[in-house]
Amino acid sequence: MLTRLLLARLTREERNLASHLPHNRAMPPEVRDVAPGLWLWRIAHPDWTPDSEWEPLVASTFVVSGGEVALLDPIAPPADATAIWERLDAAPPTLVVVLKPDHVRDVDLFVRRYAARPFGPSLFWRHDIPETDLEPIEPGSSLPGGLVALYDGRGRGETPLWLPEQQALVFADALTAPGGELRVWATPWHEERTLPALRALLELPFERVIVSHGEPVHDRAAYERALELPPWGG
Repeated sequence: MLTRLLLARLTREERNLASHLPHNRAMPPEVRDVAPGLWLWRIAHPDWTPDSEWEPLVASTFVVSGGEVALLDPIAPPADATAIWERLDAAPPTLVVVLKPDHVRDVDLFVRRYAARPFGPSLFWRHDIPETDLEPIEPGSSLPGGLVALYDGRGRGETPLWLPEQQALVFADALTAPGGELRVWATPWHEERTLPALRALLELPFERVIVSHGEPVHDRAAYERALELPPWGG
């Protein structure tokens, strides 16, 4: 009964957007509480294939900060993932943030469903452009709720976020965790630009790091160690 009621609340378009490829059905969604006001869910990315250089499960982050409720790089869970949808409906998001041009994902669905205020890059890939008119963010931008966009030095248009209330950093792809080990994703200018930018973030008093791909939650020591390891090249 609960599943039927939840499905009824979704429009036909939302149901289509929330339906993922068949291989995802074998991988049930995961929900993980990280800190007060901070949790995430993980589902298989609809575009993942065995040839992908990243693991299939991808994290979407929920944070309550400064009276705002934000979703970061969210992918819509399946319509029958009632545990996730009930949590979202109980604390409706007030903003949705896209951290990277190729992480458009399901921003349109969440903005429509919750009338949330959308933020993200000012430029996107030509075949992956949101219908929603996002308010542009760049390194140094302050978002509602006290969230702050950061500079990652990778030249990919990514703006990681600083969550001051939870003392956490949230990344799109600047870091990844294949096999559970936190690594910096490789770029041709790793030594020149990326490492200096990521080392500068150590000035922030963060205790947690959240990444999209691989094991999602890490501590500060893992971040420091990642800066000393060879970059991850897939």
